[in-house]
Amino acid sequence: MPKTFSKLSSSTFFFHFTLLFFSATSSGSFSNILSPKKFGLKREKLTHLHFYFHDIVSSRNPTAIPVPSSASTNKSHTGFGVVMMADDPLTAAPDPNSKLVGKAQGIYASAAQDEVGLLMVMNLAFMEGKYNGSSLSLLGRNTVFSRVREMPIVGGSGLFRFARGYAQAKTQTLDLKTGNAVVEYNVYVFHY
Repeated sequence: MPKTFSKLSSSTFFFHFTLLFFSATSSGSFSNILSPKKFGLKREKLTHLHFYFHDIVSSRNPTAIPVPSSASTNKSHTGFGVVMMADDPLTAAPDPNSKLVGKAQGIYASAAQDEVGLLMVMNLAFMEGKYNGSSLSLLGRNTVFSRVREMPIVGGSGLFRFARGYAQAKTQTLDLKTGNAVVEYNVYVFHY
């Protein structure tokens, strides 16, 4: 026959209560509130980055290539459904031979049926100066024929850990025959 509370010793009751309490509060918990200081995070900074994105789709060595697509994609006047994998150089100036500061690595896809609107999913991986080895994650909508496009920065790594901000893209040159483009980027990012 099971023991009742009145027959339990106070130490047995305390043990069972403690076990029940900790199993109820810790076993199902998946989050904790932490202090930024615990991770060595100091005062947040705002950084401005300026560079040029070179999307080369037509050359002997393209930096962006199409992922195989469906037959309906080829019939779309906006390229709806086209998916491109990119490893595009980021340079300090519009000239493709200027100093390489990083790479834009990721995917962009035509996600609009009524205009040329891209879904951009890119890691901006820096390989120069103070930010060498750090990256920013860009995820957003890019209507390529708009004068200036704004896309969110949703995170980062290295010196850009916990980053948030936005990127403004402005096309410098676009060759409609080849599809090759040079795009100026101004990125504003908060980070620790």
